Amino acid sequence: MLDETIYKWYSLEWFTPSTLQSFDWGFGILLYALPLVLLIFLLKWLIGTKIKQKLPVALPKKDIGTSWMSYLRLVPNLLIAIALSLFIVALARPQRTNEQVEQWTEGIDIALVIDISESMRIEDFKPNRLEAAKRTARSFIAGRFQDRIGLVIFSGDAYSLSPLTTDYELLYHFIDNDIDFDKIENRGTAIGSAIAVATNRMRESESVTKVLILLSDGDNTAGNIDPITAAELAAAYGIKIYSIAIGKEGKVPFGKDFFGRPNYVENTLDETNLREIAKIGEGEFYRVSDNQALANVFQLIDQYEKAEIKETRYKNTTDFYPAYVKWGIVFFLLFMLSKSTFVSNVLED
Repeated sequence: MLDETIYKWYSLEWFTPSTLQSFDWGFGILLYALPLVLLIFLLKWLIGTKIKQKLPVALPKKDIGTSWMSYLRLVPNLLIAIALSLFIVALARPQRTNEQVEQWTEGIDIALVIDISESMRIEDFKPNRLEAAKRTARSFIAGRFQDRIGLVIFSGDAYSLSPLTTDYELLYHFIDNDIDFDKIENRGTAIGSAIAVATNRMRESESVTKVLILLSDGDNTAGNIDPITAAELAAAYGIKIYSIAIGKEGKVPFGKDFFGRPNYVENTLDETNLREIAKIGEGEFYRVSDNQALANVFQLIDQYEKAEIKETRYKNTTDFYPAYVKWGIVFFLLFMLSKSTFVSNVLED
């Protein structure tokens, strides 16, 4: 970066195109006056040739010619034109602004509680319910800013996959590599245990807002904690619960037969527990039947649970006009000096 501490005012770096293009201009409109300088001296020359008195002199043809010395009479005009141009550049106020933005938020603690039971293999979502949930969770995390997010998975038991963290890359790794059907051996759907594990992760949190997002496609069939009791415990710690029931009713594709044709199974889901859990947690209940509906629900939750992002901007503006003023003074002094020499007198037309 160009700086008077690096380049002294007499450095030619001030006139390079890269330097001039790098400036912000406080009064950039004044730069449009630069062509006027040339126009003024052109008019001066045109008017001068019309009104200046001329003395006819007869000389032999061999004595008529042009000497390079005759062009020296243009030097004073050139010097004052450069001086005026430099003063205009200085008045346009070349500067650089270094702006820094600091963003912060108090953040929200969020627990994503995902069902990995066998029924999540059903293919009414593409490619199946679990993969659709993983993709949506990944997109949800990508849209957060400085929120601490934890992962809990459950089937017959519940397991805390990740503590609350702002390391989103770590969360992506867990989602992509560690959420699968073989992670928990016990079969079933332990919704109450999953809520309890997530509550345990957040109970000592000092965050103003704590959110639990529960995604399941079945009724509570395992675990040693009743879902309603677990929801009441979570509510006591100030945790807001969103429950999402995933899956279509009726016949849904589940695997393929010997000939590669999809098998169909009958799917039902009693929403009663999930609705009551959301009510106790003062959140919302959603029922989704395809990938887009699931994505829309997470977008809604994302909008509902946004922490206010605050920012502070610091601006440090450095002016560089003194260098151009000093150069302008130099050329003005050279102009004044040239007016007292033969350049302006002997060779004056």
